[in-house]
Amino acid sequence: MRDAGRRRFRCTVVVAGLLAPLAGLAQDGEAQPLWEVGAMSLLMSQQVYPGSGQQLERGLLLPYVVYRGDLLRVDRDNVGLRKILSPDVRLDLGFAAAFGAGSDEIDARRGMPDLGTLVEFGPRMQWTLARDANHGRWRADFPLRGVFDATNHFTDKGMALEPELVYQRSARAGWSYGGGLGLLLGDQRLADTLYGVAPAYATPNRSAYTAQAGLIASRLSLYAGKAFTPHLRITAFTRVDSVAGAANQSSPLVQKTTGASVGLFITYTVAQSQTLVRD
Repeated sequence: MRDAGRRRFRCTVVVAGLLAPLAGLAQDGEAQPLWEVGAMSLLMSQQVYPGSGQQLERGLLLPYVVYRGDLLRVDRDNVGLRKILSPDVRLDLGFAAAFGAGSDEIDARRGMPDLGTLVEFGPRMQWTLARDANHGRWRADFPLRGVFDATNHFTDKGMALEPELVYQRSARAGWSYGGGLGLLLGDQRLADTLYGVAPAYATPNRSAYTAQAGLIASRLSLYAGKAFTPHLRITAFTRVDSVAGAANQSSPLVQKTTGASVGLFITYTVAQSQTLVRD
């Protein structure tokens, strides 16, 4: 049990490190430092998985690093490599992640294998559709990523495709905000990780179930952030997942159609580059 707890804690740190760029550290269209280092506090309540009836609460204090190079990017949109194909089209190679939980934390999965911390890695195309005079931008994202269980030696858990329509805007007085509307689609391995119930784990209240590839969830995300000083920034975000019409809505592990994840980032910049760059 101690080893499992330590593994979950290490994976929590990994996820927080990958989520750190989402803290809204930059303002679109403005000159920004080439690099920044500082401290980040994360408070988060996450739906365990789309369709779950339970939440996970996590809180961490960690260092963060931002780097805005032409090729290597560690910023609020991505951690990885990127290639600018045209002024409006970019291709990057990066990461995403979601906290995991032990089966003892999830009533619907009690007695089943743990739902590990899932780390995603793969390419993403970003296509800027329109810009406005108020530092706003409409963008279409097309990430295709392999999914791996960081809790279990990075076991391959399938593939995920998450097309999303995104709007971002930088406003006056240090404010920035945005949102996205997207779909999460997965292959059979990913669907089985989230929703499959092998016969060995069937109970009178949980029938065996074979998961199907396809739509996992529809998603709506929103964020708003403000730089209160040149060094201090606070960003709040929320994401609503719905499994209505999803391929595995009938799984016994689905307990509610719609659920939300919410969080708060507080970042404090300790040092930054004197060199400024524009996105």
